Amino acid sequence: MFIVNSYSLAVVLCFVTMLCWGSWANTQKLAGRTWRYELFYWDYVIGMVIWALVMGFTLGSFGSEGRPFVQDLVQASWKSLAFAFCGGVVFNVSNIILSASTSLAGLSVAFPLGVGLAFVFGVLNNYFFVQAKGNPLILFLGVLLVVIAIVCNAVASTRMTKSPENKKKNRTGLILAAVAGILMSFFSPLAVKAVDLENFASPTPGMMTPYSAIFILSVGVFFTNLIINTFMMRKPVVGEPVTYRQYFHGSAKIHLVGMLGGAIWCLGTALNYIAAGKAGAAISYALGQGSPMIAAIWGVFVWKEFKGSDKKTNLLIATMFVFFIVGLACVVLAGGN
Repeated sequence: MFIVNSYSLAVVLCFVTMLCWGSWANTQKLAGRTWRYELFYWDYVIGMVIWALVMGFTLGSFGSEGRPFVQDLVQASWKSLAFAFCGGVVFNVSNIILSASTSLAGLSVAFPLGVGLAFVFGVLNNYFFVQAKGNPLILFLGVLLVVIAIVCNAVASTRMTKSPENKKKNRTGLILAAVAGILMSFFSPLAVKAVDLENFASPTPGMMTPYSAIFILSVGVFFTNLIINTFMMRKPVVGEPVTYRQYFHGSAKIHLVGMLGGAIWCLGTALNYIAAGKAGAAISYALGQGSPMIAAIWGVFVWKEFKGSDKKTNLLIATMFVFFIVGLACVVLAGGN
């Protein structure tokens, strides 16, 4: 299987993760013009499972190092399978809530808050409970700078809501984003507990490679979705209930857009786990969760969610980008020490 053997390559893969995690929500925005997010989410999950299989049978099976994908799955212990599956359950609950918050508060508002909180708590969880790798002083300085960036984004978002109705929707979206972020911080530490981060070439018997772990995580997402998203379809956060009949009447194009979103997220997550063997769980997760900056770039420059903002709001957005960039630079330096 494909294994990363240098820190610099691991960092590159983590930046690809950041691009993937910060960009998949654009597919929701594209589909959302005519397609409810509850229906979009089914295609998103299907795309995730399909791409996990593609990764497993390609990068996870080629080469002379490590256990091939199928062999690795067969030998995995129930404990490892449970960790990866539970990681998928936690991710799915948090991501559905995050999708709901995005539909209420907008991509450049909900995404940075939710994923930003996931960044902070996820780094702490990975560092203290999974693998204490990297310079803690520089790493946590980077986390602090990202927290400041999140605060700047939240303040800027409140300045853009004028009408009482929009303020109420925005407030509800921010609350949901915060809940989603805290929950999301636990999915990666659970999933990587199933992976032998110290030796991908010859993993401990019973533990899994990143390729098997991401597949089981995706399976956990799919089966959880049967319950959670069915409930959300009947009791949506916003709008009227939707049905499975509506889903099956969707066009091929709109289904493919959703699957593309799931594939993008899955690619980013798989690369993050692959990079974790060299960079460490906390650092690889922290770099990947720089995705709020990518989402904010999409929201500000492509979707124009801050169009018509005043100078103070623009200054807050600019400050957010600066703190995010410097914070991520600290994370990179933390792994190099």
